[in-house]
Amino acid sequence: MVDLSGRPWAGVDIGFKREKLGDVSTENLTHFLESMAVAARLTLHVDVLKGENDHHRIEAAFKAVAIALRTALAPDGTHDIPST
Repeated sequence: MVDLSGRPWAGVDIGFKREKLGDVSTENLTHFLESMAVAARLTLHVDVLKGENDHHRIEAAFKAVAIALRTALAPDGTHDIPST
């Protein structure tokens, strides 16, 4: 879920099983999403509910955030706060 209301907050639960993906610490991937929410002043909820492979879990999380942002920013004919 993305809410572009100017209230920065992030709830991120990827459910990693390993500490690293290649040379990247998995905690840095979570930190990136949290930092993006603060810097962009958006509310972000990311919960990956299924998946065994950590690479696929983070890939799904990033794709879902991208789709949610695209949907929230799409014109809908109203003047409501963009959100998905």
